[in-house]
Amino acid sequence: MKRRWKFTIGLGACLFMAVSTYAGLEWADRAYPPPLDSAGVVSAEVLDADGQLLRAFATPEGRWRLKTDVEDVDPRFLAMLIGYEDRRFYAHGGIDLRAIGRAAFQLLTNGRIVSGASTLSMQVARLIEPRETRSFSAKLLQVARAIQIERRLTKREILQLYLTHAPYGGNIEGVRAASLAWFGKEPKRLTVAEAALLVALPQSPEQRRPDRHPQAAIAARERVLTRAAVAEVTGEGEAERAEDDPVPRKRLQLPAYAAHLAEAAIRKRPGAEDYRSTLKLGIQQRLEDVAREASARLAPKVSLAMVMADAKTGEIVGEVGSANYFDAGRSGWIDMTRVLRSPGSTLKPFIYGLAFEQRLVSQETMIEDRPADFFGYRPKNFDMTYQGEVTVRQALQLSLNVPAVRLLDAVGPSRLMIRFRRADVHPVLPPNETPGLAIGLGGVGITLKDLVQAYAALANGGQPVRVGNGIDEKPAVLDNEALLEPQAIWNVTDILSDLLPPTGARRLGIAYKTGTSYGYRDAWSVGYDGRYVLGVWVGRPDNGAVPGIAGYMTAAPILFEAFSRSGVPITPHPAAPAGAVRLSQTELPIGQRRFSMTASGLIRSALGGGTREPAPQIVYPPEGAKVDLGAEAGDMSPLVLKLQGGRPPFRWLANGKPLAELSRRRTNEWLPEGAGFSTLTVIDAAGRAASVRVFVE
Repeated sequence: MKRRWKFTIGLGACLFMAVSTYAGLEWADRAYPPPLDSAGVVSAEVLDADGQLLRAFATPEGRWRLKTDVEDVDPRFLAMLIGYEDRRFYAHGGIDLRAIGRAAFQLLTNGRIVSGASTLSMQVARLIEPRETRSFSAKLLQVARAIQIERRLTKREILQLYLTHAPYGGNIEGVRAASLAWFGKEPKRLTVAEAALLVALPQSPEQRRPDRHPQAAIAARERVLTRAAVAEVTGEGEAERAEDDPVPRKRLQLPAYAAHLAEAAIRKRPGAEDYRSTLKLGIQQRLEDVAREASARLAPKVSLAMVMADAKTGEIVGEVGSANYFDAGRSGWIDMTRVLRSPGSTLKPFIYGLAFEQRLVSQETMIEDRPADFFGYRPKNFDMTYQGEVTVRQALQLSLNVPAVRLLDAVGPSRLMIRFRRADVHPVLPPNETPGLAIGLGGVGITLKDLVQAYAALANGGQPVRVGNGIDEKPAVLDNEALLEPQAIWNVTDILSDLLPPTGARRLGIAYKTGTSYGYRDAWSVGYDGRYVLGVWVGRPDNGAVPGIAGYMTAAPILFEAFSRSGVPITPHPAAPAGAVRLSQTELPIGQRRFSMTASGLIRSALGGGTREPAPQIVYPPEGAKVDLGAEAGDMSPLVLKLQGGRPPFRWLANGKPLAELSRRRTNEWLPEGAGFSTLTVIDAAGRAASVRVFVE
């Protein structure tokens, strides 16, 4: 009886101690959890559209610590890591008792430490809570933390913490940062030698740094390769071959592309781990290479900028705010893609597009390039010479100023500005000024991004798109009216795509326009194919003059080099739409063979005055009208057309196609081919035109 009583008391005491110990451990576990929150601090990353790293930022304490998931690394590296560091990683609960026993036996029999018993979980505990001294108490804390970590995280999460925090020398932490710093690539595809070196370095990262201690790095790598568990992973003979591979002797800089865009992203959304952009890494790399090489040929204080956008989606695929962000002499920190500058002659294609749309001219229409006075405004050509009479095609290709102003005088500066608003582009006028003729020669402010957005509508068949900012401003195809009619865009593109490339450049199949602002302050070149638009600006960020720069000589060579090296395939321009055709001068209506018209539509006399005869005006149907002609029933009725003013005979056109014959009457009839939008135009004997857009149903 007495013995049974003692047994009962002893059993109760043991149970009490067990419960107390368990409760104490549970309390300690809850009261002193592992610092997993601080382990989440990683470098901010700016990524391209495909998730590739464009630029990384160091952590607040100056570490390059890129978040690394299991999917981010080569599976063979993971197998080698577990085989070398912790073969029973997936079986133990934080500590490996078999490894501890083996290490203790080796210590007793050899009198020194032969192998360690630290598991990956214990190493993670040390990495997220570094110990200042290598003491027995510190080791016990590490063991306790490893058990805590195992209770809270899955094996996959523990492995990812190791992959993110493992030290690799200097301020490099994590496998991704290490692979980029030592091999210049992401760790998704590693050679056997590279994987073995990344397994070996964390055990003694400073003593094994390959740039400082190459022999120690080679020896450590060899120990990894000769481990039996690793040899099972590498395959027959691969470990031996890997031993002959050299180790990297230089630490590389981590990717630092799209500096201005990356800085802007960090400012707008501080604290985020990653920022997805619309840029394409390959395109961005090549554009920056071109910019860096081109800047070496420019004067010391001259900068350059580039924007490349997808005209179908509005996505910026490449952007260079300056040739070198850190070049103080060129004010490299200023993002010149967002700064208002004078666009020079780059707006001329839109003036000509309006003139084509209103049927004021055709490509072979003759136009005067002689000194002219527009109510006190006397434009001069860039080279201060005049060509006399030229065709409209030649005038645009030669970028002659006087013909462009004549056409702008006819179509109206306000109408041009309204068209830019359709494309969500807003050129800035000087304070307290209304749109005037000077805007055709650069008398407004516009950013490179907005200029590319305007040209994107030309590349997109007239449909405006909003070019995003690459990060948080979403690109979009705008639900606005077309910037210009397809026939007008085709004429402009046909002319610009036939321009000779700059000296030394080969033809690329792109349409392009150049511009030089007043006082030689800005040189521009914008080009587009059937898909992409690329804009180039060259000048001084302080708006100082740069004698000798010009769009054709300075910016166009950079445009052609960047377009050809960007890696995007050249997309052909669309085929000519219905009604778009190049006519010789003899095939043109008499009124379109020579342009001589004022903004009011009056014909200029030989003395510069005007007749009293008003320009033609379509009075029916009105602009934007919806006309029910029975299209749904399948038996359409003709539409009556009425006009006022103008000099007979009149030529009517529907969607660019002439109706049957010239008519001296001010009424006519037109039978549509089907329902939908159509453009009706009338041209009188003096070449003056009027147009309306109607919807037939």
